[in-house]
Amino acid sequence: MAELKREFGHRICFHGAIENQRILPFGTPEEVRAEVRHCIDALAADGTGYILAPCHNLQVNTPIENIIVMYDEAWRYGKMA
Repeated sequence: MAELKREFGHRICFHGAIENQRILPFGTPEEVRAEVRHCIDALAADGTGYILAPCHNLQVNTPIENIIVMYDEAWRYGKMA
């Protein structure tokens, strides 16, 4: 992600990237928070060009708690980054 941001971030806006095969459906809330922070650090560290969302869509087996945690961490950490 960081390499893509360096190469193309000045020309495009990234959307997604939150891992939805393992972390969102099966991860702990802290793993979800760590994934959100990782994506923000890699794709939004310069304050531009990132829309936080799952990499494709939310899988049916994703716990609602993990969805809420994803957006909560984006709200909290995104303000600090």
